[in-house]
Amino acid sequence: MTPEEQVKILKRNVVDLISEEELLDRIKRKGKLRVKLGVDPSRPDLHLGHAVVLRKLREFQDLGHTVVLIIGDFTARIGDPSGRNETRPMLTKEEVLENAKTYQEQAFKILDPERTELRFNGEWLDRMTFADVIVLASKYTVARMLERDDFAKRFKEGIPIAVSEFLYPLAQAYDSVAIQADVELGGTDQLFNLLVGRKIQEEYGQEPQIVMTMPIIEGTDGKLKMSKSYGNYIAFNDPPEEMYGKLMSIPDELIIKYMHLLTNIPEEVIEEYEKKMKEKTINPRDVKMVLAYEITRFFHGEENAKKAQEQFVKVFQKKEIPDEMPVVEISQDKNIVDLLVEIGAASSKSEAKRLVSQGGVYIDGERIEDIKFTVEPDGERVLRVGKRKFYRISGGETKKL
Repeated sequence: MTPEEQVKILKRNVVDLISEEELLDRIKRKGKLRVKLGVDPSRPDLHLGHAVVLRKLREFQDLGHTVVLIIGDFTARIGDPSGRNETRPMLTKEEVLENAKTYQEQAFKILDPERTELRFNGEWLDRMTFADVIVLASKYTVARMLERDDFAKRFKEGIPIAVSEFLYPLAQAYDSVAIQADVELGGTDQLFNLLVGRKIQEEYGQEPQIVMTMPIIEGTDGKLKMSKSYGNYIAFNDPPEEMYGKLMSIPDELIIKYMHLLTNIPEEVIEEYEKKMKEKTINPRDVKMVLAYEITRFFHGEENAKKAQEQFVKVFQKKEIPDEMPVVEISQDKNIVDLLVEIGAASSKSEAKRLVSQGGVYIDGERIEDIKFTVEPDGERVLRVGKRKFYRISGGETKKL
């Protein structure tokens, strides 16, 4: 494949590319590039938001380039201030290393491990002396740091900014120096950090890296970016039925965006789906089922995706069940009476007991008449209270105590 053909593929779905001319020139001159992604294991699970960037990295691999995946075992202890209005709590080294174990395993669901160079930035950052840090800090100005939107906003509003937060972009930039990155990828919220990397590489006598940012996808609520903090995420390790169900819960406006960024469905097919939905000649739910199946199949295989789809059709496409309903996530066993009160389906335990005893509570269409029923967090179930109140329980297989 020619350099021009590679660039055409690589710039697809990209938000920022600084710059296309540099990327083309670098491929022509070097052939095989070193493409960097840094991830801080601040939490143990990867979700579909991470998949957007990882899929772009896989494109680089498929074109013959080397991906350098940097696990930020050092930088995670500082905490990335991107998009924050307060200083992040610092993690311990033990917490970071425990999270890092799952990151490696999950990232290789998308990346080819044979063509991935896995590094921990503690390799070089832990060895830096205080004098080294001073030298690094001298290569960037406070004025430039305060050009960053979140820092500028916090400074203006008098919200404290820790000096350690200024060091974070510099530490991430030094990663690029340490591994001699040709390209660095990240979400759009990482643009400032990636540009700092270009500047610091130049200061250390290296050719500045090409910067490429990918869109940040909204979570299942359709409003906020996908994040475990917001509870709107779909994790790589979600069980097939749960992954499929969560994907079916996204707003219709996100279907096409998810298809572009998270599947290998051909562009012309996606465009046809988009056209038909606009013309109202196809039900968006049917297109969403294609999306949910494709993503679930990628992470869990054909057989599990089929089972997940069958389960969804069985539970959610009965005539008496609405397409949209509140989602309730549970992480431990819940007594049915307690659950009804917690989600607001009953105003008190006495009312909840009355609803159950009178046969007004159903799970997956089966009436619950025993107030000792519990709901377990291991599947997707529909809870109906009375004639009109429906809830999707994320988790939930009923059993009698």
